[in-house]
Amino acid sequence: MANLDVALKGAMSIDGAIGVALVDYTSGMTLGVAGGTAELDLTVAAAGNTEVVRAKMRTMEMLKLNDTIEDILITLGGQYHIIRPLRSKTGMGLFLYLMLSKSRSNLALARHQLRGIEETLEL
Repeated sequence: MANLDVALKGAMSIDGAIGVALVDYTSGMTLGVAGGTAELDLTVAAAGNTEVVRAKMRTMEMLKLNDTIEDILITLGGQYHIIRPLRSKTGMGLFLYLMLSKSRSNLALARHQLRGIEETLEL
């Protein structure tokens, strides 16, 4: 089992990682952050993505979909943003937010590695 710092460092070792955060989507509060750039405030980006998660949860509820979100992918011109809600009992209401450089990453492998980090994360 990995603690938060180890998990964030592990996510930053994913090829192409720009930054990663653990976020509470009920409050928008960032609980941990690693990486980022001078031009991009990772805590602002992570908090803004709480609206994406909330909107998807509301839509699933309205459609009466009895399912869970595995991850949400946002594709930009030069980046991938992966939002992965945690499914453990202690992780309910939280998500991992990973930003990747599109040119330096393998999306399928990054998703696989982020899933593994989520499974070992101990909160």
